[in-house]
Amino acid sequence: MLEILFELLAELLFQIVGEVLVELGLHSLAEPFRRKPNVWLAVLGYSLLGALLGAVSLWAFPDHLTRDGWPRWVNLLFTPVLAGFAMTLLGRWRARRGDMVLRIDRFAYGYLFALAVAIVRFKFASS
Repeated sequence: MLEILFELLAELLFQIVGEVLVELGLHSLAEPFRRKPNVWLAVLGYSLLGALLGAVSLWAFPDHLTRDGWPRWVNLLFTPVLAGFAMTLLGRWRARRGDMVLRIDRFAYGYLFALAVAIVRFKFASS
């Protein structure tokens, strides 16, 4: 049981680290373009970036980090929710500091990004 919790924690940590790295990159690129983007383009963009990170992660971690069966489903369903909450907390922290808050710093976009990563890994990682 402890091993399953560790596997789920590893998946969560992987998705949060990926989101934070993307967020840092987006913050550095967003400064010149302060215009508010279209919501649907942002949804598409975060979905594609998440899927891309999921695909790149398969190169570094080709095997699932969770066991086959219900732990893998738990990871697919709940890890993106936790990653979305983590991005919300990061966004609040940035807002308190007076830093620019991007869309990925909100729950829905953080969740969407992490869900795309999780779906790609769920479908294509080796068992």
